[in-house]
Amino acid sequence: MDEKEKQPITWSCPLEQRDKSKIVLAHGGGGTLMHQLIKNVFENAFKNPLLQQHHDSAFLNIQGVKLAFTTDSFVVKPLFFPGGDIGKLAVCGTVNDLAMAGACPLYMSTGFILEEGLEMDILQRIVQTMKREADHAGVSIVTGDTKVINNSSGDGLYINTSGIGIVKQDPPPCPSQIQPDDCILINGDIGRHGLAVLNAREEIHFDPELESDCMSLVPAVLSLLNSGIPVHCLRDCTRGGLSSALNELAEESGLSFYIREEDIPIRDDVRGACEILGLNPLYVANEGRFIAFVPKQYVSEVLQIWQDLYPDLTPKQIGFVSENKGTPVILENAIGIELALPMLSGEQLPRIC
Repeated sequence: MDEKEKQPITWSCPLEQRDKSKIVLAHGGGGTLMHQLIKNVFENAFKNPLLQQHHDSAFLNIQGVKLAFTTDSFVVKPLFFPGGDIGKLAVCGTVNDLAMAGACPLYMSTGFILEEGLEMDILQRIVQTMKREADHAGVSIVTGDTKVINNSSGDGLYINTSGIGIVKQDPPPCPSQIQPDDCILINGDIGRHGLAVLNAREEIHFDPELESDCMSLVPAVLSLLNSGIPVHCLRDCTRGGLSSALNELAEESGLSFYIREEDIPIRDDVRGACEILGLNPLYVANEGRFIAFVPKQYVSEVLQIWQDLYPDLTPKQIGFVSENKGTPVILENAIGIELALPMLSGEQLPRIC
C-alpha cells in the first residue's frame, strides 16, 4: 500500500451557501464559522501577543505574578434545564476556562442583561445558584453591571462574566506544550449537556430524563497540578463538542491526534438519543468534560485521581499525539477504519451555553 492509500478516509457534505455579509447562528456554534469569525474579524482587529496565545484565558504577568484572565457570555434557552440553569452555567463556564489555563480561580465579575417582564423570583433563583456555585469553586463575585432591554428583545436574561486566577504551573498548560506521544485523556462521558438543553427547549421527554453534566472542573484540574503531574494542555469540550476541541488543539499545536472511537465514553441513553435525533455525540456540547494531554507514564495516576474524585464518571484514555500526518484528527472507528474527524461545520444545537 503506497502512502496515498494510507491516508484516512474523509467525507464532506455540501452545505447551503450562506450570505457571508451577515451573522448566522452557526457563527456562535463553536465550529468552523465561529473560528473564521474570530480570526478574520476580532483577531485581525485586536491583534496583540496576548490575544494570539489562542487559549481559553490570556496569561498576564503582573509584577512577577502570572495570572489567567478570561471572559464569557451565556445565552442559553431555556434558562432552566435538567441539571442546571444559566447561573450555574455562567459560574462553572468561567472557572472552567481558568482551570483549563492551569489557574486557581480567585475573582469574577458578572453583568446581567435583563429583559423587561422577567419575573423577580426567577432572577433570585438564578442569583442564588451563582452564589452557591461560586462558593463551591472558591471564587468571589466582586463587581458587576445590570442593564434592562425592552420586552421581546431577548430570552429573559443574558449573563456576561470575566474571571481571574493565579496560574499554578510553569510553564502553564497550553497548545504549544503538546508533544508527540502525549496521551489524550477525558474525564467522563460526553454529550449530556447539549441533549439536556435540547430536551428542555423542545420538550422531547427522553425516558429516562437526561441531565446536563454542568459542573466546576477546578477540583479535577488542581488535583493534577497539586500532585506534580506535568500537564501539557487542557481544553474543555463545550460548543462544538469533543471533535471541535480536538481540532482546535491539533491546529494550534501543528500535530496530529489519533483517537479510538471505542474508547470514548458515551452512555447508552446518550447514544440512543443521538441516533433518534440524527446527531453525532462527538459534536454535542458538554459543560463538565475536558481533555488533558499528559506524558504516557502518568496516565494511570491521572485516571485514578479522577476516579477517586468522581466515582460515578468514566475517565478514559481516548488516544495519543503523533507527528503531523497531514490530517489534524484521525478517528479509528469501531471496525478499525481510519477516518478524518473534522471540526463542526454549521450549527447543530443553538444556544446551549
